[in-house]
Amino acid sequence: MKLKVCLIQDHPIFFDKEKTLQKVEKLCTQNAKEGYQLIVFPESFIPGYPRGFGFGARIGSRSEEGRALYAEYHKHSFDLDSEDLQRLVKLSKKLGTYLVIGVTEKSKLHGSLFCSMIYISPSAGFLGVHRKIKPTGTERLVWAEADGKYLVSFDTKIGKLGGLICWENYMPMARMSMYNQGVEIYIAPTADARENWTSTMKHIGLEGRCFVLGCNQYFTKSMYPESLQKELKDDPETICAGGSVIVSPMGEILAGPLFGEAGKVCAEIDLGEILKSKLDFDPIGHYSRPDIFELIVKEQPSISKESQ
Repeated sequence: MKLKVCLIQDHPIFFDKEKTLQKVEKLCTQNAKEGYQLIVFPESFIPGYPRGFGFGARIGSRSEEGRALYAEYHKHSFDLDSEDLQRLVKLSKKLGTYLVIGVTEKSKLHGSLFCSMIYISPSAGFLGVHRKIKPTGTERLVWAEADGKYLVSFDTKIGKLGGLICWENYMPMARMSMYNQGVEIYIAPTADARENWTSTMKHIGLEGRCFVLGCNQYFTKSMYPESLQKELKDDPETICAGGSVIVSPMGEILAGPLFGEAGKVCAEIDLGEILKSKLDFDPIGHYSRPDIFELIVKEQPSISKESQ
């Protein structure tokens, strides 16, 4: 099977969910016209990755200004039980395109937020959500940890989809939990714009024998609301340089990496290449050695079959 995939390297309208949703709708509509069957957005694109913000917190103390900023971020975060999700489901159906979008997710049950990746099918609607199981560094200040039941994957009409967010991809057992599901299109939204990140994406392609879609945003200081730019006074103008890239099951770069500008990274991929690559190496086949190794992932669901 051959299909066209598109990674959106752009910026949200930071701290403004409604305007960001409008931008998502516009970008998807523009790109669906070019025949892309899968469109991917970066980590926490809605309502924005909060790079540079300390939310008034130090070890042993928090400020009222920081709490107010957190409340504003929470207000504009994504709610799976609201019209937020249904709006994207309708968009996917209208365009006939699968969508995978990074969001900061909130819940009506509690005040904690999660760094999440939502999967939407044009025919089956909302497939499910992956929540980051380990926020990195001071991300832990605003994002809670998820458990194994959010290590999801989906058997769809365009292939088996799954993946991890940003530095979860440095967790060997988390990666293996995706390989064990037979993931063919491994999706890795991120906020990491280092050149070394490209090496990580190439390694995952080689290790997992899958296509890897590494999607990042492009963001400058001037793109933040003026009222928030004071938080970033010591940061360079380019906050996140991008680096979106598409990698083959042989670890070869098919498109990108794109640095230093907004845009898109696109390619036609052939799922038949996955089987060819497994002659050399197959992490869940002849290289798995189940007589020696056993991976137990608590509560991870089996790969979910997309309803027809």
